[in-house]
Amino acid sequence: MKKFLDNDFLLDSPTAIALYDEVKDLPIVDYHCHVDAKEIYEDKKFSSITEAWLGGDHYKWRAMRNMGVEEKLITGKGNEYARFVAWATIMPSLAGNPLYHFSHLELKRYLGIDTPLNAKTAEEIYKKANLALSELSVRKIIEKANVEVIVTTNDPLDDLKYHKLLKEEGYKVKVLPAFRPDKAVNIEKPDYLDYIKKLSRLTGLPINSIDDLKTALKSRLDFFQANGCKAADHGLDYVPFNLKASYKAKEVFEKALQGTPLTKDEVDGFKTDMLIFFGKQYAKRDIAMEVHFGCVRNANTQMFLALGPDTGFDCVNDQNNVDKLYGLLDELALQSKLPKTLLYSLNSKDNALLISMMGAFNGAPFKGKVQQGSAWWFNDHKMGMEQQIATYCAGAPIATFIGMLTDSRSFLSYARHEYFRRILANYLGNLVEHGEYPESELDSLKQIIRDICHDNAMAYFGY
Repeated sequence: MKKFLDNDFLLDSPTAIALYDEVKDLPIVDYHCHVDAKEIYEDKKFSSITEAWLGGDHYKWRAMRNMGVEEKLITGKGNEYARFVAWATIMPSLAGNPLYHFSHLELKRYLGIDTPLNAKTAEEIYKKANLALSELSVRKIIEKANVEVIVTTNDPLDDLKYHKLLKEEGYKVKVLPAFRPDKAVNIEKPDYLDYIKKLSRLTGLPINSIDDLKTALKSRLDFFQANGCKAADHGLDYVPFNLKASYKAKEVFEKALQGTPLTKDEVDGFKTDMLIFFGKQYAKRDIAMEVHFGCVRNANTQMFLALGPDTGFDCVNDQNNVDKLYGLLDELALQSKLPKTLLYSLNSKDNALLISMMGAFNGAPFKGKVQQGSAWWFNDHKMGMEQQIATYCAGAPIATFIGMLTDSRSFLSYARHEYFRRILANYLGNLVEHGEYPESELDSLKQIIRDICHDNAMAYFGY
C-alpha cells in the first residue's frame, strides 16, 4: 500500500518517476485563469484559509451543497472558522474527487501541512494554515509555485491598470491579459444595450451600426495587444454558427439598438458574424483564439436569482456542436484567416471529435495550430485528464499539446499543474512499461513531456 501523497503520488512505475523528475521543477505557464491582477499588484494577504479556499471556489461550494451543508456556511459571510469546519467535515466523503487531492496538495506544498483534513483535525489545521498564510502573500505564493506566466481573463472594457503597473514595476512574472468579448457578442442578454453604451463611452466612438461596433472593438483589441495580449477567449453555451443568417447581422444589430425582440436565428446569425470577425482579427494579430462550449449556465433559476452567476449551478450541455464548429473553422480557413485555435468542450464525449477536428485544419509550417485544450472544468480530474491525454495520443501527436492551465480564481490552485504533470508522466511512462514505446527512446519522451509542460505553451503564445 502506498502512502498518501508521497513522492511517487500518482506515479506507478520507475519510468513514470523518471519522466516526472524531468518536469517537476519547470516553471508554470498558466495561460488561462481568472485571478485578479490587482491582487497581484497589491500583493494581497489572506485573512484566513477560509478566505483563500472558500472565497470564490464554486467547485467546493457544489461539493458542500451535495453533502447538505447550509448555504450560510458556503457562500455566507458568517463565522470563518465555522465555514472552514463545514468544509473540513465533508472532506473524507470526497474519496476519488479531485478536490480531495487539490486541497491536500495545497496544504502540503504552500502551507507545510501533511495532516489529512477532517472534522477532528479541522481546528489544528485551521490554526496552522492561518499561521502559514500570515507569512505568505499572493506574490510569495506565486514565487513558491515557480510561476513564469499568468494570463488573466478580461472584458474589453477593462482598463488593464494593474497589468500596466506590474509591467512598469518590472515584476519578474509576466501578468498578461486575455481578451474576453462575450458581452459584446451576447446580443440577446437584457443588459446588452447598456454594455454597448459603456463601450461607446470608453472608446469615444458612437455605435449606431455593426460596423461602428466592430471599429470600437478593434480599438480595444489594439489596446489589449499593446498591453501584451496573446490570447482571446470565447465562452459559448453552444456553437451558434449559422452562416446564412449571418448575412443579416447588420439589420439584426439595428433591431437590437431599437429594442426589438430577436429570433434565435437572428441571434445566432449575429453571433456567427461576430465570431468570424473576431477570428479574422486574431489571425491578423497572431492572437490565439480559445473557444469554450458545451455548458448550461445557471441551471437552477432560484439559486441564480439569489446568488448570481458563477456560484456553482452550471452543468454539462449535451448539444451536438459538430457541424457548427466545423463550419466556423472552415469559413475562417476558406478566407485564409483561421487563427491559432484552442477548442474546449465541457462534455467529455467530445474528446474524439475535437482531436479529429485538429487534423482537418492543421498543416505546415505551424505545429499544432488548432488543438484541443486541456481537460476543462468538470473534466479537471484524474479520470478526465487521463481520458483527454489518451484520446489526444490516439488521434494526434501528443507532442503538439500545450498542456495544463488552472482556469481558477485561487492563487493556491497552481498545485493543479503538479497534478497534471504527474498524471501525464504516469500515462507516458506506462507506454514504456507495457512495451508500447521503446525504452531506448526515453529521451524522446523526456523532450515531449518538457514541451507539453512548458515549452509548447511558451512558443504557441509567443511568450
